[in-house]
Amino acid sequence: MDAMLTTPAWILLALAAVFALVALSQGFACRRRLRRRRRAAAAVRGLWALLALVLALVLGGLGGGLIGYARLLQDSEVAQIAVRQVEPQRWSVRVTRPDGWHRSYVLAGDQWQLDARVVRWDLPGALAGLPALYRVERISGRYTDAQLEREAERTVHELGGRAFPDLWTLKRQFPEWLPFVDADYGSAAYLPLIDGARYEVVLAPRGGLVARPADEPTQRLLDEAGW
Repeated sequence: MDAMLTTPAWILLALAAVFALVALSQGFACRRRLRRRRRAAAAVRGLWALLALVLALVLGGLGGGLIGYARLLQDSEVAQIAVRQVEPQRWSVRVTRPDGWHRSYVLAGDQWQLDARVVRWDLPGALAGLPALYRVERISGRYTDAQLEREAERTVHELGGRAFPDLWTLKRQFPEWLPFVDADYGSAAYLPLIDGARYEVVLAPRGGLVARPADEPTQRLLDEAGW
């Protein structure tokens, strides 16, 4: 789907550039005829320049819009998560971000959960290809049993690392100041803690966080666990 959009998009942008050059050349021709007082010929050249300019703008807008949609179809990687069991219902979890930052945490429970704040742009910004912004907040352990969730040890770790100025808080406190922000919300994803499993967490194009196995061995482990 991405190639189906980006290929015609670049063709449209190339045509827009051609028409922009035509508009420029016709503009210079119009200027030369005006200097020679050939007003009728200058008017014709001016009309051609205007038509070529309009076509360049239209084609450029269509091409840019298609590229924007192509980018909206792509997932954005948020984190890689590797799990190693320490003892029953206790795990060492390594979190790695796309920028290379990584750290290990101890989680208690049966599942891990990653939380993030997400900011998305209004339609013009989205079509221009502006990516959604996120700030990974924390990782925590979860229990399958609700009773254990209430009574057993809870483990929560802040991940920190701001990926953007805190637009999420500003939008909630002063919504009229940021009309270009389409949506701001919290999102979370979780999967089971399994020894040797490796997961990836991505930000879906028009959704929230999505967690999935990072390799075939992890997929087999999930299948064996009934996920």
